[in-house]
Amino acid sequence: MNKKIENKNMGKANHGWLNTSYHFSFADYYNPDNIDFGVLRVLNDDIIQPKTGFDMHPHKNMEIITYVIDGELTHKDSNGNVNVNTISRGDLQYMSAGCGIFHSEHNLGEVPLRLLQIWIRPDKPNLKSQYGDLSLPWSKRNNKWLKMISAKNEKDTEISINQDASILVSWLEKDHPLEFKLSENKQAYIVQIEGKSLINKIELNQRDAMEIIGENVNIKAIEDSHFLLIEMKK
Repeated sequence: MNKKIENKNMGKANHGWLNTSYHFSFADYYNPDNIDFGVLRVLNDDIIQPKTGFDMHPHKNMEIITYVIDGELTHKDSNGNVNVNTISRGDLQYMSAGCGIFHSEHNLGEVPLRLLQIWIRPDKPNLKSQYGDLSLPWSKRNNKWLKMISAKNEKDTEISINQDASILVSWLEKDHPLEFKLSENKQAYIVQIEGKSLINKIELNQRDAMEIIGENVNIKAIEDSHFLLIEMKK
C-alpha cells in the first residue's frame, strides 16, 4: 500500500522566525486521523530564520533526530553537550531524551536553516539520555542509500536508537533509479526533501511524503532529488 502525503495538505505554522510543515499532529495542529505512523510520532520540516531558534526546553521519553538540509545548527543541552555551527547540510544530530533532558537548538548563522525534526517513540521508558552527531561525506549518498541511524539491535552505524527503526538518506541524480527492499514485517516513511521523483509510480514534489506498507520502494528521479527514508516495524 502506498499513501502519498502532499505538503499542501500538511499542518502549517508560520511564527515569523519559524515556518514549518507538520507531517503529524503537533503543537496547534491537531488531526485525530493523523497522529503518527507506527513508532514515528513527529516529523516537522522546519525553516528557522537567522539569529533565532528554540530556547532551552525539556523532553522526555523520545528519540529525537535532526537532519540538516540547509544552513548550520547550534545545539546545547543540560548534559553539557555543546555544538556550535558545525552541524550543516547532510549532517544529523541524535538525542535520546530518555529520563529527561533540557536542550536548545538555534540558527546563529546568516542564512535560513532548514531541517527535518524527527521524533520516534523508544522501546522502553526512562532510559539514560544520550547525545550524538554525525557528519559523512556527501558522496556516500550519491545515487545510493546511506544508512545514518540503525535500529537498536543492528548497530551497523555509528548511531543507533532505542527502537526497531533505521534512517537512510540519498541524493539521486535526474533519471537515475533506486530501490529499497523493505525487511520482513517492516514499513517505510519517505520524505521528498528536494526535487521531484516517481516513487512506486506516484509523483512526489519537494516536501511531499509517502507511507509504504507491504511492498518495496522503487524510485526514479524526475530531477535531481534528495530523500530521507525511515524503516520501522509495523
